[in-house]
Amino acid sequence: MRVLVVYCHPRMDSFCAALRDAVVSSLQGRGHAVDLLDLHAEGFNPVLSAEERGRYHTEGDNLSGIEDHVARLRAAEALVLVYPTWWYGMPAMLKGWFDRVWVPGVAFTLGPGAIRAGLSNIRRLAVVTTYGSPRWLLFAIGNPDRKVIGRGIRRLCARGCTLDWLSLTRMDRRTRAECEVFRNRVATLFSHW
Repeated sequence: MRVLVVYCHPRMDSFCAALRDAVVSSLQGRGHAVDLLDLHAEGFNPVLSAEERGRYHTEGDNLSGIEDHVARLRAAEALVLVYPTWWYGMPAMLKGWFDRVWVPGVAFTLGPGAIRAGLSNIRRLAVVTTYGSPRWLLFAIGNPDRKVIGRGIRRLCARGCTLDWLSLTRMDRRTRAECEVFRNRVATLFSHW
């Protein structure tokens, strides 16, 4: 399977980097073709400019400057997102990647009533993330990040696209041993894909 792993964290020495490495290593160990997209290392510009917004709905023209990202997204059969959850959502750079790359004609088409999915090539979706918040607080506020990805983004993928969600809460209070247990859990999941 061709898997696009989108990684978003500004620090090379972060725990998210260890999680990214566990994902990539486990997938490659199963023989999957992994395309690692490190948004920070690439220097991806997450800002949707006025010019881009002006041509956003003009299919074809809206691909200017993002052709490589679109090609990689269209080639993927699975998408794995690895990032820290900040302020109950994905980091701004990752959100900007969705804003700029998941455009009409790529991720969806506008139809009468509702949008139609455009990424039928993506049959599997996974999120590996960390939270500073405890699980009960995420539940109390309605798990906004999980809803965006599980109900919104997944809807633009293949019918029946599965979602794996691996999260470590209370990240700021975890011991090294607890982090290692979670990293092993991540590695185990992807070694069974």
